[in-house]
This record gives sequence, C-alpha cells and structure tokens, in this order.
Amino acid sequence: MTLTPLPAFDDNYLWLLDNGREAVVVDPGDAAPVAAALDARGLTLAGILLTHHHADHVGGVDALRPRLAGPVYAPANEKMPEPVTRVHGGDTVELLGLRFAVMDVPGHTAGHIAYFVSEVTGGDPLLFCGDTLFSAGCGRLFEGTPAQMHASLQSLAALPAETRVCCAHEYTLSNLRFAREVDPANAALAAYTAWCEAERAAGRPTLPGRVGTERQVNPFLRCAEPALREAARRHAPLQLSTAPSPVDVFATLREWKNGFR
Repeated sequence: MTLTPLPAFDDNYLWLLDNGREAVVVDPGDAAPVAAALDARGLTLAGILLTHHHADHVGGVDALRPRLAGPVYAPANEKMPEPVTRVHGGDTVELLGLRFAVMDVPGHTAGHIAYFVSEVTGGDPLLFCGDTLFSAGCGRLFEGTPAQMHASLQSLAALPAETRVCCAHEYTLSNLRFAREVDPANAALAAYTAWCEAERAAGRPTLPGRVGTERQVNPFLRCAEPALREAARRHAPLQLSTAPSPVDVFATLREWKNGFR
C-alpha cells in the first residue's frame, strides 16, 4: 500500500491510499490534485471516505464521481454531497482489501467521524482523522463541546502508538509554537519541533504523525498531566479551580490557542 498526502488549497492534505491498481481518497475538497494523481499512476478510484461536512473536505466529490468505481462513505449525521453511504461509530467498511473501522469523534463538527485501519500489509496502522486531531494540536470547536472533543481525542490517543496519524492540514509548526508556549520544559517536544522544522525547510510534509509521538508532545492529549494543568491555571487563574478537571484544562487550552499568534 502506498500512502500519499496530496497538497490542496493553502495547507490541506487530501490522503490517497493505493495498491498500485486501485485507490481510495480521503476528504477530497479539491478534485484536481486527486485526478492528476490517478492519471499519473493509472489508478482506478475505488472509493471515497469523508470525515465531516466542511467544504475543504467534500468540495471535490461531485467532480470525481465520473471516475468513481465504488462507494462514498460519509458521516451518518451531517449534510453531505449525495448520494453517499452513511456510517457511524462501530461500523466497518472494506476497501482495497482493508477494513476501516469507523469512530465517532465529535467536537470540531457535531457528526465528525474518523477511520482506523489496524492491519495494513507492509505498513503500520492508519488513522484518517480529518480535523479532529492535528500534529501537536486539535481542531477548533465549531459545533461540539469541550467535553465531546476531549473524549474524542482520548479515544484517538488510545490507539496503538505506531499508528500513522493522517490529519487534513499542515498546521504542525503553528501548533508546535503554541505547545512550546504551554509546555516549555518538554524535551520530547523540543526534539520533535527541530525535526518538523527541518522537514518543512526541505519542502517535505510533517505528516503523517504517530500516535505515540502525539501522546508526548500534544498538549490537548495531556490535559490530566500536572504541567498542562498548571499552565492552564496560570493562563486563567480566575476561571480554574486549584484542581481543574481534564475537560476544564482542555477548554482553557483550546480558548488560549484560539487567540494565540
């Protein structure tokens, strides 16, 4: 299996997974880079996976339908470019001989889902998580609550450490600047920042990430840890108690990040 991030718009990645003959694309907000990759490799489009309803994730679906030789899987409870096959957490879909487990991960949008593949021939597990989990960050809460997003992130953090995190935006360096503001003594974060800066300087993507790395560097996955709790309390001393809950810490960090420059 070959996994390819296709750049689109300013900072999106449309994920293409192929076996040399057929391909699946995740969140094709723009049809053009997908069509170009299919043509260049002589691939048949066997299916499309959608994580949520935002235009930069679904905008290219209709233009790709003439090439499509399989289903479009989409969240059960969001407005989608019909026709689609609706799925929700606990469902499993099969494409390219792989089993994609559907996970409900609300927060960024109310019906956001993710797709997890535990067994990939010749590679580590795969997570296609849209705008829920980013490297060193997470999506804004446009429709969900802090409690929902925190629970969604914890479910993703519980996946195997070697899982490749295929999120939809190259936000990593911006996220790392915030993470280091919040958690400046984190040695793993400093090392990861240096690696990501070198990758971007060389014109390479920082993604996919790894769940194990995110557990070490992503402040939004570590809201129960003392260092993150104290950072949140310093930032919002009047709002937080002396022993805030992980959800309260998450909510404070997310609001802090919203205004961070």
